[in-house]
Amino acid sequence: MSKVDTRSDRALRTSSRPIVGNRVLLTLLIIALASVAFLPFATLSPNRLVSGQAVMLWQACRPWQWIALAALGALLLVSAAGRPLAARPACRVALLTSLPLIALLLISLGDYAHRALSDASPAARVSQSASFWVLLFVGALVAVDALQRLRLGLVPRLGFALVAVVLVAVCLASDLLSGLSIMREFANQRANFLDQLVRHLVLVAGALIPALLVGLPLGLLARRREAWRSGLFSVLNVFQTLPSIAVFGLLIAPLAALARAVPWLAELGIGGIGLAPAIIALVIYSLLPIVRNTYAGLAGVPAGTLEAARGMGMTPTQILWRVEVPLALPVILSGLRIVTVQAIGLAVVAALIGAGGFGAFIFQGLGQYAIDLVLLGAIPTIVMAVIADFILQILVSLSRPAGTR
Repeated sequence: MSKVDTRSDRALRTSSRPIVGNRVLLTLLIIALASVAFLPFATLSPNRLVSGQAVMLWQACRPWQWIALAALGALLLVSAAGRPLAARPACRVALLTSLPLIALLLISLGDYAHRALSDASPAARVSQSASFWVLLFVGALVAVDALQRLRLGLVPRLGFALVAVVLVAVCLASDLLSGLSIMREFANQRANFLDQLVRHLVLVAGALIPALLVGLPLGLLARRREAWRSGLFSVLNVFQTLPSIAVFGLLIAPLAALARAVPWLAELGIGGIGLAPAIIALVIYSLLPIVRNTYAGLAGVPAGTLEAARGMGMTPTQILWRVEVPLALPVILSGLRIVTVQAIGLAVVAALIGAGGFGAFIFQGLGQYAIDLVLLGAIPTIVMAVIADFILQILVSLSRPAGTR
């Protein structure tokens, strides 16, 4: 084949590409542009309780920050187009652009906070506003979309996640964001924040461990006793449909009566409010996904595989632990992933009955109309859920048989 033919074929392939190569990325760019045009980037308030003055992105950024943001946006626009880049190189460009975009947003916000507060009163506060959150989520979704399209292996994904975590950690540990109102709230609540973090983790662990100890055998029972499956799932479905705050409330009276009747239970901390009703309610909500996924995983084991195991002379116990559980493990871990994220979120509501956790900041902030105090509880909860989800996704991937990951 001649060089002329090769060039013509290459030109034909290029001309046949669609104008828009990545519609998801293009949609995210349109959303980002609309947020910059119509939503404030930050707010400047005289104190923590008063609504502040809206500050748009072009008012908050220095000229070089604007130029850098525009350059990153242009790179993402090129990545979204069908030309001149092919699909895979375009995804690489988008992935490599996402982290600088997030870093630049944090730098711009922190820099504006320091400049705005230098001439303001000591009680003045600078808070992030709607456009900042939209742009931050757009940057994160750009990275997620690129990772999914590139289908990178486990090590590259872990490396990218580690770089992202280090980037955010450096920004938080430095003086860059110290002028923000949420960082001032954190400084005021530092000791209490660590206590509530531990409390939140205790709530989640206290829900997951009993739920696994009860849910895994129930899932096996539903698989072994098909006649019991319908009734078991019906009961668990009823528990799942109950409002969480109602379950917390219903547990107060019986647990308080039990603590009065059995004093040593009260000495252990069991009562109408606190950890006990919160953990019981969280266990109730965690059972259905674990039982259902355990049953689905065991039911999905091919019948031919079981027959082969029996033909090799394996006992039922050996078949369960050496064949059924390993093959069902990805589905079981998927159920654990759902339950973990759900428990992290529901533990916030448990603060209403004195269980503590990050919900204490959220409800305290709502009572004081202090939005940054609300965010001090909400953001760590979201981050914890994302990290747990990411770790369990990796475990699900590792548990799959070789060649199916």
